[in-house]
Amino acid sequence: MMYYYITDYGILIVTVLITLIAQAFVSSSYSKYKKVKNKKGVTGAEVAREILAKNGLENIYVVEVAGNLTDHYDPSRKTVRLSKDIYNGTSVAAIAVASHECGHAIQDKENYTFLKIRAALVPLVNFSSVAGYIAILIGILFSSLQLFWIGILLEAVILVFQLVTLPVEFNASNRALKKIEEYDLVDLEELTGAKKMLRAAAFTYVASAATALLQILRLILIARDRD
Repeated sequence: MMYYYITDYGILIVTVLITLIAQAFVSSSYSKYKKVKNKKGVTGAEVAREILAKNGLENIYVVEVAGNLTDHYDPSRKTVRLSKDIYNGTSVAAIAVASHECGHAIQDKENYTFLKIRAALVPLVNFSSVAGYIAILIGILFSSLQLFWIGILLEAVILVFQLVTLPVEFNASNRALKKIEEYDLVDLEELTGAKKMLRAAAFTYVASAATALLQILRLILIARDRD
């Protein structure tokens, strides 16, 4: 029993630490390169429109959205949404983030396999993230190990989603870096900064996958203890 508690709390502590480190890493990288202006003085929106245009994606909208680091590509509306600081910003961070979102648009155009799989998983993930914990809670309240395991299986869907997300994000970043270098949007020093910025962002997805895995391991430990 003592071993179980040590392992359980150990996993919980590691999970929290991974999340905090990932958030700190991306926040510090973004804060650093947000202050470094690109020498050409181009904004994130201008970079996005140039990359999209040169890849036959003039039909993709580039719009500003509220929030901080709320940038994303919306495949259903064919829109690249950039936060204020990225849309209007002339920093290395703005170029890196804007080009990354364009990487997703290019993936969509080319029917990138992992992007299609991730999109297909979204409804199931939305269901599983709620139903999984409901099943686990009911399983605990009514001492139903079967329901508890069903909850774990539903939570495993989130892990699958996180694992599929990894190649999607890494591929988008690789595409972004190739495009900004190919179109001579930055100099060598700024390209290095963009790489570091995108590497930090990618680490958050690795951290999310790791925490999802640890959370499932923790739930399995709890289930085995109740068996």
